[in-house]
This record gives sequence, C-alpha cells and structure tokens, in this order.
Amino acid sequence: MSDAPDAAPTPGGLRAVLMGQTDSTLVQLVRYVFVGGLAFVVDFGSLIALTELAGLDYLVSAAIAFLLGLLTNYVLSIAWVFSKRNVGSPWAEFAVFAVIGVVGLGMNELILWGLTGGLGLYYPVSKLVSTAVVFGWNFGARKLALFS
Repeated sequence: MSDAPDAAPTPGGLRAVLMGQTDSTLVQLVRYVFVGGLAFVVDFGSLIALTELAGLDYLVSAAIAFLLGLLTNYVLSIAWVFSKRNVGSPWAEFAVFAVIGVVGLGMNELILWGLTGGLGLYYPVSKLVSTAVVFGWNFGARKLALFS
C-alpha cells in the first residue's frame, strides 16, 4: 500500500486493510463495513431478543437495540476505523457521533414504521432495508464531521 493518504490498497495488501492506522477512505470504508456488520449483529440480535424474548414492542426494541449498536460502532470506529480525530474532547466527539446516530435512529424508526406498520412487511425484513440506508448516512456523516 502506498503511503499516500487516499491510496487504495494494493493486491495482497490485506494486512494494510486490517492492521494499523490509515487515512485511506477506501480502507476506512472496508473497516467500517466490518464494524458496521458487528454493530448490526448487536443491533439485530438485540432487536429480536428484546421483541421475541422480552416481549417489548418492536419499535421500543428497535430503539434500544439501535443504541446498543451505536455504542459498539463508536468504540470500534475510534479504535480501528478512523485515525484522524477532528474533535479534541472525547465527550464532544461522542456527542456528535451520537447525534449522527440519533438522526440514523430516526431514519431507522421511520423506515421500520413505514415498511412494517404501513406496508405490513415482517419487521426483520424492514430492518434489513433500514440498515442499508442508515449505514450510508452513518459512514458519510461521521467521516465528514468527525474523522476527516
């Protein structure tokens, strides 16, 4: 991999993608896919557990699960995905990260409500659609606001 900040990884550059700090947006995106995937597992698993096992309403479960996924995403994003930090205070940084997440949560709830409540889709299917939309928002907004 080139030392240029936005250089794409070279073939066989798996170590560069997985290890160390990087300013490459492509590498960050690849890492964010993994982080987002893990956060999704936490989010989706919590949604199912809270709805099916704890008996909570799916919208309440979705909000709690989304917040658990947000915390997972934040910790892994600052530890592994993004090397540059635009905000000096960790509390302020988390606040902005969370505000972006809350916008994502609003998008998540609206999509779930529209697809499940409005169109009658099974809520896990609605969650899959929501995840794709909210993923794009979260990566782009966080990269631009906090980690560029």
